[in-house]
Amino acid sequence: MWWLLVVLAPVAAALASKVPAVIVFGDSSVDTGNNNFIPTIARSNFWPYGRDYADGVPTGRFSNGRLATDFISEAFGLPPSIPAYLDANLSIHDLSTGVSFASAATGLDNATADVLRVIPIAQQLRYFKEYKQRLRVAMGESQSEEIIREALYIWSIGTNDFIENYYSQLSTRHGSVGEYEAYLLGLAEAAIGDVHALGGRKMDFTGLTPMGCLPAERVGNRGECNEEYNAVARSFNGKLQEMAGRLNKELHGLRLVYADTYNVLSAVVDTPADYGFENAVQGCCGTGLFEAGYFCSLSTSLLCPNANKYVFFDAIHPTEKMYKIIADTVMNTTLHVFL
Repeated sequence: MWWLLVVLAPVAAALASKVPAVIVFGDSSVDTGNNNFIPTIARSNFWPYGRDYADGVPTGRFSNGRLATDFISEAFGLPPSIPAYLDANLSIHDLSTGVSFASAATGLDNATADVLRVIPIAQQLRYFKEYKQRLRVAMGESQSEEIIREALYIWSIGTNDFIENYYSQLSTRHGSVGEYEAYLLGLAEAAIGDVHALGGRKMDFTGLTPMGCLPAERVGNRGECNEEYNAVARSFNGKLQEMAGRLNKELHGLRLVYADTYNVLSAVVDTPADYGFENAVQGCCGTGLFEAGYFCSLSTSLLCPNANKYVFFDAIHPTEKMYKIIADTVMNTTLHVFL
């Protein structure tokens, strides 16, 4: 019967590696509409956001279309868009193959979430615990536990902690950048530990992008990238990678990977024409220099006709085309281990 075992072994491995759901924590890079349902100005559920999404409907995604996590879900054979947890029109069955708890303008630091009164990471984790309970009621313990165990958990968070908090005049935190990085990494480790304790095993922590090259951060820097911010992103990413390696040894059964989005976005910004873009300095919305959120809705006469020519849709967030490039890169370099 040894031959039967040889045949069944790859089948069993394939079944064991299947991802039944993509579960997301983070900020506006992965918020698919949760902020629509809370009292905050950090929203994008209005035109021109969503201009190229399905039927041209603004969903609350800070882009002209889908986000990287939507494309990642599709790459795993799951629905092509990940729903927002706070959408009361969706049942737990609608959320069983993927859900986003993310909130635009939030961070690992609670003080960051307080700036625009959005959902802190601690509340996102409480929603996840509630989600797990709802799954168990709807699907039974065995099936719900399998979803929780085999799901892919994506974390995309941290940029706002530096831009909105540490480097902002609103910040009251003292200490060096290195000390703040250590503080944030401690919060990230605790959050990962909480999801692991609730049964999560397959996880991806996405690194920071070159935040100094966002159009909004070029303003006041003579149109050039803010290299201080980029250096901080690289430093933080290096420490994230070290943390991932350590946690994989310390937490039983954890498979935590680090997704490098810094280098892919940096490459596109450096040579946009190589990727089919014409503009990597301004956003498609308005002047492309500072508009985001409600400011985009106030300057629609300046909206670019074709977002596919732009790396950024507003002064902070990428276009759908750029998100697709990020998703494809991450799938090919990192997340393929979960296929």
